[in-house]
Amino acid sequence: MKLDGRRESSNVDDRRGFSSGKKAGFGGIGAIIIAGLIAWFTSGGDMGRVMQAVTETAQQPAQTEQVQSQREFTPEEQALAKFSKQILASTEDVWTKEFEKMGLNYLPPKMVLFTSAVNTGCGNATSAVGPFYCSADQSLYIDLTFFSQMRQQLGADGDFAYAYVIAHEVGHHVQHLLGTLNDAHAQMAKVDKATANKISVRIELQADFYAGLWGHQEQAMFNSLEPSDLQEALDCAHVIGDNYLQKKAQGYEVPESFTHGTSEQRYRWFKLGFDTGNIKLSDTFSKSDAEL
Repeated sequence: MKLDGRRESSNVDDRRGFSSGKKAGFGGIGAIIIAGLIAWFTSGGDMGRVMQAVTETAQQPAQTEQVQSQREFTPEEQALAKFSKQILASTEDVWTKEFEKMGLNYLPPKMVLFTSAVNTGCGNATSAVGPFYCSADQSLYIDLTFFSQMRQQLGADGDFAYAYVIAHEVGHHVQHLLGTLNDAHAQMAKVDKATANKISVRIELQADFYAGLWGHQEQAMFNSLEPSDLQEALDCAHVIGDNYLQKKAQGYEVPESFTHGTSEQRYRWFKLGFDTGNIKLSDTFSKSDAEL
């Protein structure tokens, strides 16, 4: 991506170098939306187990301890932080215009950069869960070492692949502002686990569409994409599919446990958003399983 001279978002809380032991309650099972590469490193690829473990941990009594690291960040780490701030700024520009088209005002999320563990409006979380969005404080959280894990563990690399991850989390914020997220969580609370997983898949695929829509409008507004960029994001979408991650982690897939969608689905919905830039095509909730 060509980002030279582009502004950096000021809606950033840089907590890198701090670690925390605070634990607090989550606002229901959907309060944290764990996106992309979800801790299959520690959970054998079972996304439901990760969310359950995070929720159970968060229900323990609150205890706060925060310490600051003394190390200096490498030039690569600082470059990633700058890049992330520029991508967040781009999402602010794109979604402000998209909301204006709908006669709405866009209220941008905050991005929190952290190291290892972090306190959120949804409770305590560690970098093991990957980047996530917390609707309780309308913030997205990311430990930038996640990008190294993407490259080393999955071979997913490139600046537009990294941008896709951030744009996906911003997509959850868009869902929150439009009321989609709360409605979906309310439905999930009323049904069995298998059905709730299917709703979760629709949440995630719509966020993938929104990430693609952002890419479409980013290119239209700034002409920033280079020839290899789109393929980087599509390759990333492929390797963070539930089926791919489960097969890589345990050698087989369990479709009823999918919570984010297959590689094919994630690829398709991101590409649809990128190709069309039309938010009217983003409805994953009215689609049958076969249509997804």
